[in-house]
Amino acid sequence: MKSLYGKFLVLTVGIMLASAIVAFLSVNTYYHRYLKGENDAKNVQVAEQIALFIEANDGMDLPTYFNMLASTGYKLLVKSPAGDATVYGEAFRDDNLEDEAIEKVYSGEVYHGMRDLKAETFVTGYFSNESANTIGVPFIYDGKTYALFLRPDIKMLFTEIHYLLGGMVIVMAIISILAMLVVARKLIAPIVVLTKATKKVGEEQFTSELSIDRRDEIGQLAKSFQQMIDRLSENDQIRKAFVSDVSHDFQSPLLNIKGYADLLSDEELPANERIRYAGIIQSETERLSTLTKQLLLLTSLDQLISPLQKKAFRVDQQVKETVLKFQWLLQEKEMSIMLEIDEVTYEGDPAFLEKVWENLLSNALKYSPDGEAIDIRLTEQANEVCFSIEDTGIGMSFETKNRIFDRFYRADDSRTREVEGTGLGLSIVEQVVRLHDGRVEVVSELGKGTTFIVYLPKL
Repeated sequence: MKSLYGKFLVLTVGIMLASAIVAFLSVNTYYHRYLKGENDAKNVQVAEQIALFIEANDGMDLPTYFNMLASTGYKLLVKSPAGDATVYGEAFRDDNLEDEAIEKVYSGEVYHGMRDLKAETFVTGYFSNESANTIGVPFIYDGKTYALFLRPDIKMLFTEIHYLLGGMVIVMAIISILAMLVVARKLIAPIVVLTKATKKVGEEQFTSELSIDRRDEIGQLAKSFQQMIDRLSENDQIRKAFVSDVSHDFQSPLLNIKGYADLLSDEELPANERIRYAGIIQSETERLSTLTKQLLLLTSLDQLISPLQKKAFRVDQQVKETVLKFQWLLQEKEMSIMLEIDEVTYEGDPAFLEKVWENLLSNALKYSPDGEAIDIRLTEQANEVCFSIEDTGIGMSFETKNRIFDRFYRADDSRTREVEGTGLGLSIVEQVVRLHDGRVEVVSELGKGTTFIVYLPKL
C-alpha cells in the first residue's frame, strides 16, 4: 500500500494491535509474579472453609451441598475413599489430575495446582479449564477421608458488568479506528492538494491558489508553498520580460550595424558619409560589447558563479583612479569634479565595487549638462562607509526613481534621447552593494539633479 492514507491506516491499526499485545504481556507478567500466589492462597482458604463446614456438620447431604456450591460459581471434583470421582458444576475440559496429587491430599496435604501449574501465558495460567488447575484439600465425612478439588467457574465469574466492559472496549476500538480514518483523511487532504500544486509548478503553471486554511504545521507549509508559487510566478514574468528586453536591446544595434554596413557597400558613397557610417557602426558595436559584459556580470552576480573575493583595500584610491578614467570625458564636456574624500580602508571585493563607482560616475556625466560640476564625497563613519555622488543634471520623476534599479529600465524619452545606455548599470550597482550587505539611497528632483548615496557596513 503506497498511499500515505493507507500507510497511516496500517500504522494506526498496527499501533493498536501492538499496544494490545504489550498490555496483555504486561498483565500476564504481573499475574505470574504477584497475583498467582495470592489467587492460590485465596482459593485454598475457600476450600479449607468448605472442609471445616462439612466436618462440623457430619451427616449432611453432601451432593446437595456440593451442587449448591457449584451454583455459586465453583467447579468441584470430589474423590471418595474408594477412589470414585464426582464432578459438581460444569465438567473439566481436561481431566489430567495425577494420582500422586490425589494420594497427597488423602494423606492430609494441600494440593496447590493453581500455583504450581506450568503455564507461560495468562490465559492458560488462570483460565485453563483443567482438573490439574485446582486447589485440593482433604475433609472427613462419616469417619472417612475424602479429597476435594476446587476452582472457580470462569464462565460464572463473568457478570453483566464484565460483558458491558468488554463491549465498551470493542466499541471504543471501532470508534477509534473510524475516527483515525476521518482524521487521516483530513490530515492528508491538504498534502494531496500540495502534491497537485507541485506538479503544476513542475509544468511551469504558477497561477494556482491553494485553498488550505489551517493554522498548524501543514497550514504553515501551504502558506510557504503559496509564497514560493507567487515568487516563482513573479520571477517567471521577470524572466520573460528580461528575455524580451535583451532581445530588443540586441536587435536594435544589430539592425543599425546591418543597415549602415549595407550603405557602406555603395562604392559611390562620399568619403565623409563613409566615415560617419563607420563611426555609427563602431558605436553600436561598442554598445553591444558593453551590454554583453554587463549581462555576464549580472549573471555571475545572480548565480554566484564569481562569488565575492573580499579583501582590505583603499577605497579612496580606487575612487580617484575611477575619476582619472573619465578625465577625457570631463574635458570634452568641460565639467569639473569636486572631491571630498577621506582615507578609507574597507574589506570588500574591489573588482565589483569598482563597477559601482564607474557606473554611478558614468551616469552623472551622461545626464549632466556641459560645464556643470559633480560633487563626490567619501567618508568613514563609526559603523559604515558612505559614498555619495551628486550631479546637477535633469533629475528624475518619482516613478523613475522607484524603477531605476530594474533591469533594462531607462528613463523617459527626453532622457534617452540625449544618451544611449543599456539600462543595466544601476542594476549592477544595486546588486553589488546588496551582496556587500549595504544599501543605496537616491535623492532626486526633476530638473534639479540627482544624488546617489551608497552605504557599506564595516565588518
